[in-house]
Order: sequence, then structure tokens, then C-alpha cells
Amino acid sequence: MNMKKQKPKAIVVGGSIAGESCAKALVSAGWDVVVIEKTRGPPTQNPTSAGLGLDPLAQKIVQSWLHEPELLYNNTLPITVTENLATDGEKKISWVIGREEGAKFLNAYWADLHGLIYNTLPPEIFLWGHQYLSFSISEDKLTVKVRAKDLQTAEIIERVGDLLVGADGILSSIRQSILPDFKLRYTGYCAWRGVFNFSENNSETILGIRKSYPDIGKCFYTNIGSGSHIILTELKKEKFNWVWYVNQPEPELKFRPSLDPCNTCGCKMV
Repeated sequence: MNMKKQKPKAIVVGGSIAGESCAKALVSAGWDVVVIEKTRGPPTQNPTSAGLGLDPLAQKIVQSWLHEPELLYNNTLPITVTENLATDGEKKISWVIGREEGAKFLNAYWADLHGLIYNTLPPEIFLWGHQYLSFSISEDKLTVKVRAKDLQTAEIIERVGDLLVGADGILSSIRQSILPDFKLRYTGYCAWRGVFNFSENNSETILGIRKSYPDIGKCFYTNIGSGSHIILTELKKEKFNWVWYVNQPEPELKFRPSLDPCNTCGCKMV
């Protein structure tokens, strides 16, 4: 008698790039996958999104997932130089403290990279608009049951799988359940980030940026000042990606880490 082997099932909590990447790897390995994500749908061109750098290994993995590998190059910008500068704000002068040629990174806009990976996955595996609530492990420790809430109907759903992947962010509630005594370490600064579209902007600000950072189209810049530093790179489709870090005492988080994302101040914890 021919018995078809049942596919293993995985539940991924979190539909960001980490979550969908885990889902893609599992689907490619023959797993049935469901992704639970609280946002209502796939991201679009969010102006507050971020840029991401892909090293050669990441490039190779993402390319292997794409039906047309050249899509990765069509949606990214090659970075071949990294340069560190120091700035004296009072004297209004900057100087180079380090420069390295031969980098092999690709700069991607977060929403573009997410879309590339998302389009390789069956859309029906995503449960958009569902808030993760809790998980429990079976008595025989072979399966895990996950509960989530449909944010539109308030219906509580349950999914059972063989594997649970916690891709629910830096303040992961899944990690908090498994490692309740684990405490994040504050790195000493808070950060603000953004992406600026300059396709229809030829202002003095844009001209000033290009003058101060002449290799912006191919260089990853870090500029260190007193008590702060910034990162500036260019993305495909005429966008600047910037991150501004300010050294300051650890802020008090005024939300519940198990339920709410760390979007209040962009504080960096590891």
C-alpha cells in the first residue's frame, strides 16, 4: 500500500523580510507554511521605510529564490566603496578617517526587497491582519499550537504545526515566552531613519549633499560627529537612505514589549 508522507508544517510569526525569508526557505525545503502578520497587507512604497545592504552571500540566496535572478540587480544599487568621515560641527569642517574600495554590497529599498521575495511565495500562506497572541506545546512535545486574533473580525484562530519561527521583531514576544529572564542590552544611542525621494527635487539641499558626498551613488558613508553619527547611502530610483544616531541615556519604554513594536523612538537594543 502506497502511503504518501505528510508534509511537515511550520508557523512563522512575522511577515517582514526575516519572516518571509524563513517562509521561502521552508517552502523550498518542502514544508507547508503559514505566516501570521498583523499588518493588513503586503507593504508598498512606504516613505518611512529603510534601505538594506546585501552582502554577497545574501545576494546569492535571494537570487536563488527569484524566477528571474536579474530582478535583484534591477531593484538594487551596487555599493563598491565604504568611507568614514569625522565632522567638527563648530568649525564646520569634515575629513576622511577611513576609506575602503572593492566592497561588493547591493543597496536595496526595504519595500522593493520585500516585494521581490513575497512574489516568489504562494499568497495564500499569509494571514494578513492577524495579531499573534500565544503558543503552547503539546504534551508529547511534537507539535505547537499558535493562537492569533483577526484584527478585523476579532475572531480567534488556532494553527498547529511542527515548527514555530519567531520572526516578530527585536522585542519578540515569542522569545520573551521562551527566555523570560533574557534582557536586551541598550547600545547607548537612539536612531531616526528615513528615505528621501529626490527624483523631482533639485534643491540646494540635494546639491549640497552631492557636493559633500561626491561618491554617494556607489559609496556607503558614515559621518561621525560629537555625540552622534549618520549613515547616508543612495538607493535605486533616486532615493537617499539616511540614519541619524544620537548618543543618549536609555529611554524608558512606555509600552508592553510583548505586544507593541519599538517604533516610539527607534532605540537600538541588542
